[in-house]
Amino acid sequence: MKNPRPLLALSIAGVSLVALTGCSINALVWGPDGARVVDTTEQLIAAADVGGQDAFACRDSAAVFGDAGVWEGLSAGEPEQSDPETSVDAPGVDATWRINLEGLSASALSGEEVPTDVFYRETETGVCVADVIWQTIEVHWAPR
Repeated sequence: MKNPRPLLALSIAGVSLVALTGCSINALVWGPDGARVVDTTEQLIAAADVGGQDAFACRDSAAVFGDAGVWEGLSAGEPEQSDPETSVDAPGVDATWRINLEGLSASALSGEEVPTDVFYRETETGVCVADVIWQTIEVHWAPR
């Protein structure tokens, strides 16, 4: 059996670094701007329960948020900077960030449309939702 002390020491050092710097793990991984996108996405998902997602939309946004149930079980994925000129999935959407959504509702069915990505635009006060990409769930397996 391997000695667990080096791993334990490394874990303690990592947690201490986060605690001492006041940074979140997301800030360490994605940087402060990416962490803000992750945090905003988690707030957006939580807002679905009360129908409050419109508060996150940019003024000129055409984003469709759908029913609260389709957001259940989702979480923020990996943020990345977006370029409206090179975006294949959302050409012409004026967005500076894109983040994928991970997980699915336990009640999601094949053929159902679910949100898979959120596009954000930088504003003076933070980020706002420029658009949401929806995709159809396709199940390619059969129970035995």
